[in-house]
Amino acid sequence: MVFSSTLFLFYFLPVFLLVYWLVPERAKNPVALLASVLFYAWGGLDFLGLFLGSVVINFFLIRWMAATPERRKQRIFLLVSVVLNVGLLFYFKYANFFVDNADALSTALGGSSFSWEQVVLPIGISFFTFEKLTYTIDVYRGVNKPLRSFWDFLLYIMLFPKLIAGPIVRFHEIAGQLTDRRAFDTADEKLAGLFRFAVGLGKKVLIANVLGQEVDRLFGLPPEALSTGAAWLGALAYTLQLYFDFSGYSDMALGLSRLMGFQFPENFNSPYISRSITEFWQRWHITLGRWMRDYLYIPLGGNRVKPSRLYANLWTVFILSGFWHGAAWTFIAWGAYHGFWLVLERLFLLRLYRRLGVLSLVPTFGLTVVGWVLFRAQSLPQALAYVGRMLGQQPTAPEAGWDAAPAPAVALTTDWQQFDAQFWVLLALALVFAFMNVVPAFERRMLGLYAAHALPLRRAVGYGLAAALLLVLSASSIVSNSFNPFIYFRF
Repeated sequence: MVFSSTLFLFYFLPVFLLVYWLVPERAKNPVALLASVLFYAWGGLDFLGLFLGSVVINFFLIRWMAATPERRKQRIFLLVSVVLNVGLLFYFKYANFFVDNADALSTALGGSSFSWEQVVLPIGISFFTFEKLTYTIDVYRGVNKPLRSFWDFLLYIMLFPKLIAGPIVRFHEIAGQLTDRRAFDTADEKLAGLFRFAVGLGKKVLIANVLGQEVDRLFGLPPEALSTGAAWLGALAYTLQLYFDFSGYSDMALGLSRLMGFQFPENFNSPYISRSITEFWQRWHITLGRWMRDYLYIPLGGNRVKPSRLYANLWTVFILSGFWHGAAWTFIAWGAYHGFWLVLERLFLLRLYRRLGVLSLVPTFGLTVVGWVLFRAQSLPQALAYVGRMLGQQPTAPEAGWDAAPAPAVALTTDWQQFDAQFWVLLALALVFAFMNVVPAFERRMLGLYAAHALPLRRAVGYGLAAALLLVLSASSIVSNSFNPFIYFRF
């Protein structure tokens, strides 16, 4: 079940909110937990038992760790918990990748092929694994004491607004809210949450989905059917599709959390106005970037090590970040690509960008667009062939990974009239929305747009009308259009 489905919008969400708001305070956690279990079971019933079992084991491991006064024994419990969680993630997400590559290597060397039943990937495993790890590590570090109630811990892991697509909420960020969230359970917060949810739904359905149809078509063409302009157009459209899809899901998650009295951390902050790849990662998927920094980069030594070690740490962290996104060489290459530019920025590029000022967002955005081709492509050969077409190279032979039919002799994508008016209008709007915060006044206004403390009547009415309009338009689009991809199935 995804937020932009008719099942969620017309049945699950209205019934849940009605019950959740009507029950007394002491019953809200049980209602939220039951709804979260049902939400996950709808798409992952086969894995529900395993998921719940891992949560039970993790809960008691950490309780025993916290009750043990000896630091050495605490480290043992910590290690067992980390190995358990990372082991499950490794098996379900990466076993197929390693076996398939080992099989390909064995076959290439003249050996026999492996027999292997493909492992099915549980939805959202990357997100809730990181949250189980942050609970374990935060308690070990003394940032928070462990929750007394298993049910509160289960709610933290399973809370459905963030369960399948984030944001990655660290335990200490909502530890107090799990037991008492009355401070945020107000009418203003609910109205602001509804508005935030509607904005996210509109970004996903009205912009990302429309762009996504042309993206799928362009990336499905063989290289000889792409002109250089069409290749750039496809990469640009995907750059915007991914942002509005992912940030839209995050907006919906933040809106749902506010409707329930929770406050989740922000996950996006106009990433395409960044003036460096370093800044981009401070604005894109913020919760993942902070997690990698605090639980991986800093333990590796952070900025306190000699330069060569620092550059190796940066590259290691971003290769692992790419691998976290998906079990494929394209994701590893995408992580290495970003790590490469981060190292160059540390060496000299940041000084050059500072001289360029606001103009530095042009090369930064261009590098980001090229990087997203690696993220979108089905294979490295396809990615390299696609980037080659962006650079004007002529393909010499059919490339692996392109699953479309053989191309005709004349390039199909040189006629710009084949893209309808709706595509061009939404592409232009997406560019405006993605870049308007480059003006400081707009950025300040947007940062305050979702604030909900003591909303004045005029603003409250505006929120309500805007939310109603966006919900009606989005619902109409969902009902009339079967194209509604779920990008995060690989996460």
